[in-house]
Amino acid sequence: MAPSDEPQSLRAVFEDAEAKRHALETSPDATSPAYAAAVDAALALYGRVLEQISAVALFSPNEGVEDLATGSLPYLLTSFHAAEVVQRTPFTGPAQRVLTLRRARAAYERFLGLVDAYGLVAPPYDALLEQYRADAGGFAVVPPGSDAAARRDGKIAGFRAEKALRDRIAYLKANPGYAGRGDDEIVREVHLLSVAHGIHATFQALDSLNRELPLLAQAPSSNDHPSAHSSTTADDADTRLDQPLRAATSRDGPLLSQTGRPLQPFTLVGSRADRARGVFRPGHNLPTMSIDEYLEEERRRGGILEGGTDPPSKVVVDDDDMDAVDRETYKARDWDDFKDENPRGSGNTLNMG
Repeated sequence: MAPSDEPQSLRAVFEDAEAKRHALETSPDATSPAYAAAVDAALALYGRVLEQISAVALFSPNEGVEDLATGSLPYLLTSFHAAEVVQRTPFTGPAQRVLTLRRARAAYERFLGLVDAYGLVAPPYDALLEQYRADAGGFAVVPPGSDAAARRDGKIAGFRAEKALRDRIAYLKANPGYAGRGDDEIVREVHLLSVAHGIHATFQALDSLNRELPLLAQAPSSNDHPSAHSSTTADDADTRLDQPLRAATSRDGPLLSQTGRPLQPFTLVGSRADRARGVFRPGHNLPTMSIDEYLEEERRRGGILEGGTDPPSKVVVDDDDMDAVDRETYKARDWDDFKDENPRGSGNTLNMG
């Protein structure tokens, strides 16, 4: 189809959708209500683009890629970009995330179907497409069961392929013939390389999607998780993976035995503020407590003696109890004899010459 047959609004809607997608990629807060609204707005725009593409029959099964005008090539990526945005949809639990991934899979499949119809799925991606069509749910870029070396080599090859595509696109975009839109050949090559990059990224995304879905199937129900848009407060301690010690001891029994032996694993930190700062530390998964909370637990258990630190009072001897008087008298004499035989400082020989 010639560019003149393209509705004037199609380019504007597509560029608006692309602008919103790029804004999402640099958004500082993916948990805010504004971010969720931006995702919905971008998806609505991509939906309008797809509707208009269908209405004007921009792509036809009877055409080859050489029949497509250069200005029409960017629209081949519409479903791919929509899938990228779908995966950014906020969710409140595994069930919603599963639905999100299914929507993304459908969009990726529409993209692959379109570019394959135009013969744009070149080796080695044509073999990956055959593997995916044979077993969509079990698809992996590196076949399952491969050893660690094969998986590592597969990741390295994927990184290198993506970098080569990105570098080539960046090189061509720096060419004055692209910036000035004066060289149709360069502009066309950039668009086709962008499609090739989208094909590469699609198979990587489908691989990642197939690894995430089994984990979601094993996750607790979404009712056990707080809202993705709500902040963590003291009231949602039961929903945290790293629960404070007090919540654990209230359900599972005392922290320490009567003899002081730990009954549960825990980490002792300096203060409540230290505990709060440590929540996002890698590997932070044991219940924690501050020193003050530890002392409170010991006091509750009876392991801390309450009272002052005054010296014990002197024993009062009954003058009528002659045996007690004799014992105290002999004790005092023995102490006097010991002091006479051991003058103060006689045991310190470190400083003697």
